[in-house]
Amino acid sequence: MKVLGKSYSHVHHCQCGQLLFFDNSVCLVCGAAVAYHPELGQVTSLEPAKHSDADSELWHIHGEPASIRRRYSRCANLNSPALCNWLITDVRTGNLCTACALNITIPDLSHSDNADYWQACEGAKRQLVAQLIMLGLSVHNRTIDPYRGLGFELLRWQQGEPPVMTGHKDGIITLDIMEADPAHREQLRQQMHEPYRTLLGHFRHESGHYYWDLLVRDTAWLKPCREFFGDERLNYSVALQQHYQSGPSPDWQSTYISSYAASHPWEDWAETWAHYLHMTDTLSAAEQFGIAVDTLSFRTDPFTETDLEDCPFQCRDKQSTSRFLDNVNQWVRLSSVLNVLSRSMGQPDSYPFVLTLASLRKMYMVHTVIAQTSPNGR
Repeated sequence: MKVLGKSYSHVHHCQCGQLLFFDNSVCLVCGAAVAYHPELGQVTSLEPAKHSDADSELWHIHGEPASIRRRYSRCANLNSPALCNWLITDVRTGNLCTACALNITIPDLSHSDNADYWQACEGAKRQLVAQLIMLGLSVHNRTIDPYRGLGFELLRWQQGEPPVMTGHKDGIITLDIMEADPAHREQLRQQMHEPYRTLLGHFRHESGHYYWDLLVRDTAWLKPCREFFGDERLNYSVALQQHYQSGPSPDWQSTYISSYAASHPWEDWAETWAHYLHMTDTLSAAEQFGIAVDTLSFRTDPFTETDLEDCPFQCRDKQSTSRFLDNVNQWVRLSSVLNVLSRSMGQPDSYPFVLTLASLRKMYMVHTVIAQTSPNGR
């Protein structure tokens, strides 16, 4: 299995050989300091770089040759409730890592439970940012790029203030941190008749809005995007109001990846973008842990290049198109098996969605936009 693009690693090992996970900051066996390097996409063992008292907070990557050895600082949020284990790899982000430097507003930590909610939100956000970086997409904060940069406001409603609405506007993603409360999130999921609702899902969806502005709006992609997803000039507020009052058309599943995608072309793009990130990241994790999807006994009718022939755009890299189709077909098999395993544990389906031909073509457009924007996206 060859997963599309580059991916951050899901399988890491300490210098002592112990398995490490994405958010580890110390090896639980040998006690070595470990950290995530966003440019390498790996959690790696560290060793002190102390040559003087001024260097007491600097680190080397363990085993890195002296000829290329760099000194790194760890993110200032390491010892905060965010528990960030990232290294600082861009001096422009100051004492924060690339992911934490995207924050414009964080929750008021003097309020009960906010520290726990913030920790959960930051963990999901780091997963998103790690994947975006490895796909080669621009992840600049609002200080580095005030006009096109990405920012996050992680907020909690306070009495007497307007409600906090999760969403995206002009490069800023807002998240109601109460989404980190499982009971609150489940209540909303049922009220809104959603089969799937997670923190990571929110971040991936809202990032889709951000990259639509960055990669599609005012570019040559706008015309084919309108052909596939619809005309985004459709009144957004009216469309959402109609969606919540009347719901999607009865046959929405033949055209859209989710019922919410049917509400407006912007939401269709954002939902498709999120599902592309779901697919590529999960397949990458399966590959890194040695799961051979092609050997699964579950079989489906595969999508083929014929299904993409009438698309008004084509990825310039034919091998990339072939890998896209391979990954989609592997994803259909893997997600089906994951759903059976979830049911075996008495849990809801891990991926309660059906990928149709129309959704396949939309996802292919998302893939093509990424692939032709970044060499890492192929």
